[in-house]
Amino acid sequence: MLLDTPICDFGYQAPDFSLKTPEGETFTVNKQLGDKGLLIAFICNHCPYVQRIAQRLATDTKTLMDEGINVLAIMSNDYRYVDADSPTNMQRFAQEHQFLFPYLVDEDQSVGKRYGAVCTPDFFGFNAKGSLQYRGRLDDARMGDTDNRIPELVNAMRQIAETGQGPKEQTPSMGCSIKWRNE
Repeated sequence: MLLDTPICDFGYQAPDFSLKTPEGETFTVNKQLGDKGLLIAFICNHCPYVQRIAQRLATDTKTLMDEGINVLAIMSNDYRYVDADSPTNMQRFAQEHQFLFPYLVDEDQSVGKRYGAVCTPDFFGFNAKGSLQYRGRLDDARMGDTDNRIPELVNAMRQIAETGQGPKEQTPSMGCSIKWRNE
């Protein structure tokens, strides 16, 4: 099911969490908030929208990380329902696309729920104080037109790093709904 993300709730404070990579390394928001902010991306392996942007995501996040902006990705799908999103497949997907950021497993889906993540990809850009300043898309490239894209996410995160404030105009991200576990 195709969904759009909600409008940015400026000032929303990033809830802390402790999540692990498939390899077992633990990361928290509090330790990842840097002087220039933090990007949290809710992604998964099987989503065609994520697959379409995976290379640009790898390139753009490398650029941000080289500029001192921290990046975490979280997989909140119920991977027991969607095996393609299993921790083993997360490792493969990250290696295939040369992700340099930690790709974390939200085993009980509590982090995705606390953040209000609705789709993959879903990007949250926080300033150094943990205040939400961006909730939009990676870029505005039209289907297949990657030569003429405007890097919305990179530009927004650079603005947040420099001023602490995100752009007032943001284009919602769109993608596949997060696959929540049936309780």
